[in-house]
This record gives sequence, structure tokens and C-alpha cells, in this order.
Amino acid sequence: MTSQATPVLADLTVGDVVATGTFPLTRDSLVRYAGASGDFNPIHYRDDVAVSVGLPGVLAHGMLTMGFAVQPVVDWAGDPGRIVDYQVRFTRPVLVDPVDGAEVTVVAKVGAIDPAAGIARIDLAVSANEVTVLGKAQARVSLV
Repeated sequence: MTSQATPVLADLTVGDVVATGTFPLTRDSLVRYAGASGDFNPIHYRDDVAVSVGLPGVLAHGMLTMGFAVQPVVDWAGDPGRIVDYQVRFTRPVLVDPVDGAEVTVVAKVGAIDPAAGIARIDLAVSANEVTVLGKAQARVSLV
């Protein structure tokens, strides 16, 4: 593990891309996450159940997607404790193909800077298979 210097608020400009990430997902990933989270809803691993409730197929867990989305920001900040607020709006599910899986991509940009509070708002563009899956995804990062 390499150590990274803490970002400096004064060095940031609104619009700067501060982090990116790409996260491959497979059906195996979903089963492992189900075991770790305790969320064994079969829409996350059985096509027949997902289709029976009107879904196009097996979907990734929302919290798994949310976790992937913030990870590049955590890595950039250097300490998960610097994330003082994190919110998203789920706009589309992540469909995980049985053969090809899915790929979640994240681009994190500075959306606002509050020098008095020492906070940078990082706006996240999150997509899977080239479709936006999270809206208004934002992390507030303390850089004091």
C-alpha cells in the first residue's frame, strides 16, 4: 500500500477531476457481497426470480454500487474519516449479465469548495455499461 499526501483545499478548483475508478462486477461478485452484507434477496443472483418481479435480469445490490462509487474519493482523500457526508440518488439499477457481467465507472470532480469549513464537495458521475446509475451522487470531504 502506498501512502498518499492529503489533498490541499487551496490547490483545488471547481471542475477538477480528482479521482476515477472502474469496478468490474460478475455474478460471483454479487454472491460474495450477499454473504458479506446478509442481503440474500434472489433478484441479486437468480434471473428467474428477477424476471418474475418485472426486472430485466439480475441486479447488483444498491449498497455495493454506492460503495464502489465513493471508493475513488476515499482513496484520493487518504482517510475514510475525511468523508463527512455521502449521498446518492439511485436512478437506474446495475444489470449484471451472466456472461459479461457489468462494469461500474466513476469520475469524481470538485463540485464546490467551502474554504471557511475546509470542505470540498465532490460530485460523482457513476455509470454502468455506459448508462448513468446514480444521480446527485456527492461526497463532502473535510480537508482541514
